[in-house]
Amino acid sequence: QINALKLINFCFVCSTDMAEPIQQLSSDNQGRSQREHIPFTLLLRKEKCGEQLYEKRHYEKGHWACITMREDTYEQSICYGFMRIMRYICQQNSLGDYLGMTLPIVTIVRTDENHSVISQDVTVAYYLPIEHQAQPPQPYDGEIVIEVWPAATVYTRGFTGPTNEVTIINQINAMAELLDSPGMCVNNSFIVAGYTNPAHSNRENEIWFLERR
Repeated sequence: QINALKLINFCFVCSTDMAEPIQQLSSDNQGRSQREHIPFTLLLRKEKCGEQLYEKRHYEKGHWACITMREDTYEQSICYGFMRIMRYICQQNSLGDYLGMTLPIVTIVRTDENHSVISQDVTVAYYLPIEHQAQPPQPYDGEIVIEVWPAATVYTRGFTGPTNEVTIINQINAMAELLDSPGMCVNNSFIVAGYTNPAHSNRENEIWFLERR
């Protein structure tokens, strides 16, 4: 109960300088034009009976701001991590300025070999806007690190609703069943991509499988 109250206070007591990016994540219309989506090249769209099963995409190398959290639950980890990343986006960076919102915000989750248990270590990551890719502003938060992620081929599948240990494991196993050769992907690290505020009850998400290099 104490952890739940702490989480609620942390997630919803936000300073006014975070209002714009949170509004952009929460808005369906007004904020959409201000959101920069991570660029990718669509390689394949797999469909069956008119239903999209998954997409295969190529993402170029890029700079990401990342923080790894280890809380009691996945939802606690993404909430704490998201708010600290938001502070970096808003003003707590070497430019002292709002950097701009990019979508999706992603989390890296790690599982056991059987895809039945998620590790408590969850990495929350934010793709730097194009204008900051060459010289990423440095974070004031010492636990946020700027990483260069190599180019990658990704298999993605969309889903809606909350993200927690149960739903993520279900999505991982559902995606593995759809792929012709799931063994060609990294087996114990997966990405959950979020396009809406983590506090939103009907989140727009994707599960990402990374192709082995």
